[in-house]
Amino acid sequence: MSAPAPQPPGLPVTFRPTVTRAVLLTSAAVMFVAMTAMSLLLETLNGGERGSFILMAALFAAVLVLLSRPKVVADDHGVTVVNLTGRRRLAWAEILRVNLRQGDPWVFLDLSDGTSLPVLGIQPASGRARAIRDAKALRALAETHGTRTDSPGTAHDNG
Repeated sequence: MSAPAPQPPGLPVTFRPTVTRAVLLTSAAVMFVAMTAMSLLLETLNGGERGSFILMAALFAAVLVLLSRPKVVADDHGVTVVNLTGRRRLAWAEILRVNLRQGDPWVFLDLSDGTSLPVLGIQPASGRARAIRDAKALRALAETHGTRTDSPGTAHDNG
């Protein structure tokens, strides 16, 4: 006897690794403040060196903020996938399968154009159980709102 298909969540819904995001943004702020304070407290530094120190702190913080960016936003019209440096809007009909296989670092979407799109907003590293739950919810949404061309059970999460 197979388990009943999960009910899709209400729309709009956002999937993101919230704990990872909180840690990255907090680390960025603490690191920037600490490096800036250190540059101002070190009396042996001249103005240019202080400026370089603060600029380096800003660059490190910017990288951490960039790493905190991934998310997936689903609404009535489709899905917006935000990864590190890119954003892609997909209609529901473009999503053929939602995959999270054993060992995958994040969810992958198989698209109607034959390509696969990584979805960094759902990743087991920030909580395997939550990633599986979010992948199943996104899969249920894609199956409900999209036009399925494959047979049931082809999207696997092996978890």
